[in-house]
Amino acid sequence: MIQNITYNLYPELDTFVANTLKRDDLHEIYYEVCGNPDGEPVVFLHGGPGSGCNPTQRRFFDPAHYKIILIDQRGCGRSKPQGETKGNSTYDLVADINQIRETLNIKQWHVFGGSWGSTLAIAYALAHPQQVTSLVLRGIFLSRPAELNWFLGDVAHFYPEVWHALTSYLPSEARNNVLEAYSKLIFNTDINVSVPAAKQWNAFENSIMRLVPNEPAPEQVLTKEQEATEVARARVQIHYIQHDCFVDGEAMLKDCGKLALIPTIIVQGRYDMVCPPKSAWDLSRAMPHAEFQIIQNAGHSAMEVGTTSALIAATEKFKGLISKN
Repeated sequence: MIQNITYNLYPELDTFVANTLKRDDLHEIYYEVCGNPDGEPVVFLHGGPGSGCNPTQRRFFDPAHYKIILIDQRGCGRSKPQGETKGNSTYDLVADINQIRETLNIKQWHVFGGSWGSTLAIAYALAHPQQVTSLVLRGIFLSRPAELNWFLGDVAHFYPEVWHALTSYLPSEARNNVLEAYSKLIFNTDINVSVPAAKQWNAFENSIMRLVPNEPAPEQVLTKEQEATEVARARVQIHYIQHDCFVDGEAMLKDCGKLALIPTIIVQGRYDMVCPPKSAWDLSRAMPHAEFQIIQNAGHSAMEVGTTSALIAATEKFKGLISKN
């Protein structure tokens, strides 16, 4: 077990590589590298789907030890075209991740993913087990019907006011299918329709991320770039949810037995309202070799103290697994 030590984020750091990889006539995938150029490679897979990476996520890893790679998935963040859903599936993302590994001449790397990133990390490890040195998985999501139904309705049992804010934005006749209704608004070509709807959709998930929610921030006027990011994030997420995230969660669970040789740590907030602990429990049963940690005073966010500490402890524990790159 990981020792009972509180770990804090490492100091802010800059990238030494920021590049895009052209994958086809449509998609260019942004990736960045920071930390130790000669260190053990670790790839960070962000959540969402749709959220993109941010500088804080570099700080889960010791920059003196790790060569840290962050990727903005198709349609996300700085990848182009922003918000694009054509040619955007889990299969494509797995292929992108592996192509970036090959482009950087990396034989094996640690894989770190939270929320949707945990789904993608598992999918990648199942497709390329020989390239994965370890797995750190947080806030487990397997895109099974019960998980999607929770996010798109059952969570109202705990956050009725948040669910009301999401649904009351819609005409009463559209509230029986929230996903379809928001899809029509957010994919509308009129930004006067898509931007407000995207902000409302994204605010829903943001409102249920933490055990103790942040104080509501004052309403801000967004720049055109920020508006585009809001719409892109919502479009990609809705696209994936409409396709069950292009995975069969039950089949994935059964296949996880094949990953028994990959050291794995699962970190889960006890009061996670985005990805309830049942999925993490099921995954731990499918991967009995994995170390499974429930953080008792945490929700879904990786930025809650106990979860942050456990994730960094995991990256500390896995130091030295790659002897030579």
